[in-house]
Amino acid sequence: MNKNFFKLIIYVATFSLVGIVFTQLYWVKKAVDYKEEQFNNSIHLGLKSIVNQLLNDYNDSTLKMMQEQGEKCDFERTSIYDVIDHKELDKLIHQEVGCYIDYHEAEYAVFSKVNNSFAMGNYDRYKAEIMNSQHLVSLDCLFSSGKYYLAVHVPGQKNLILYRLLGWLLLSALFILATIFSYYYTILTLLKQKKLSEMKTDFVNNMTHEFKTPISTISLASEMLLKPNVFESPDKTQKYAGIIYDENVRLEKQVEQVLQITILDKENTKIKPINLDLHKIIHKLAENFKLSVKERDGSIVTQLDAEDFTIEADRVHVINMISNLIDNAIKYSPDAPNIKLETRNIKQGVQVSVIDNGMGISPEHQRQIFKKLYRIPTGNRHDVKGFGLGLFYTKTMIEAHGGTINVKSEIGNGSQFDLYFPFHSVIDISNEE
Repeated sequence: MNKNFFKLIIYVATFSLVGIVFTQLYWVKKAVDYKEEQFNNSIHLGLKSIVNQLLNDYNDSTLKMMQEQGEKCDFERTSIYDVIDHKELDKLIHQEVGCYIDYHEAEYAVFSKVNNSFAMGNYDRYKAEIMNSQHLVSLDCLFSSGKYYLAVHVPGQKNLILYRLLGWLLLSALFILATIFSYYYTILTLLKQKKLSEMKTDFVNNMTHEFKTPISTISLASEMLLKPNVFESPDKTQKYAGIIYDENVRLEKQVEQVLQITILDKENTKIKPINLDLHKIIHKLAENFKLSVKERDGSIVTQLDAEDFTIEADRVHVINMISNLIDNAIKYSPDAPNIKLETRNIKQGVQVSVIDNGMGISPEHQRQIFKKLYRIPTGNRHDVKGFGLGLFYTKTMIEAHGGTINVKSEIGNGSQFDLYFPFHSVIDISNEE
């Protein structure tokens, strides 16, 4: 996938996600605002209904008095109490607005704005809030003197509205979080797949390069052997036959390295633990690598301080693990490689350390080098050979033996790889035949 196109996909997906989230939050706010407006309208209509009923009750009582007393009836309204009965008002408040509010928490009052006096109600803690409440209606139609109002204060009105929307708000939050998580997981998976694809491409390119060199050399040497002047010369024949043999061995080792990882991908990997003399194996490996180190004017030395160096492990895998570390130490030393092999007893086992004076590994790459196919980026250069399989194999096998591998390194100051082998390997049963 084109790098710029991949970035474009991420940018578009991110922008879309942000748009969806903000749109959802906008509609949540609109829903809360609408519910609050609906609540306010319901309270206002309830208060208007109360005033109308009080007016009807007063008109009915006045008409009755006229019928009973005739012309002698006195209709003068001298007090608000002549118009509104407190008990009747309390009953109407409960009846008309009690379904919208917590009747026991809310407070109402009939008050005058002329002298800020309260006439009746259940007011107690919220006098100031009642006088400034948005839920109030004028009582001028009942009693024009004194500018009286009927008002209700609902404590925690916002919380009450949110509580009534709680289920819907929780679902919205759940869907938003699910969308964000799905986006995060998808992008993370895409990035991993992209990285894996790049690593596989890099692996194929390096494998092609690694295989092409010995194959080309074998082909040229074979062509030379077919020439009469070479065929008739024993020295030249031996020379080109030796080249073919060396390149064939090199090719065989490369194929074997790839096959090691193929075997690890299967569940029936065979581990056959036996008692091993680690010092004997290390001496033998040091001797085997001495020639290739000397060709680059380097050195390989041993400092085997472990007093107990007999372990229970698979001989083939132990040799491969230590060989991989020594081989890397040689390959990643730009100048003359100086390699030191150490052992010492720690815990209930032996630690084998491979120390070099190479280019070193940055902390960023130290966390990645044990992953399958991972190679420290060197651009398009092929001056360092390898498939990115050796350290993955080493980590997998040391852990299968119940051990560990650690690295200490600084750029420009070389690296130290520590292999810990327990005396008695804890072999993973999934690896047994």
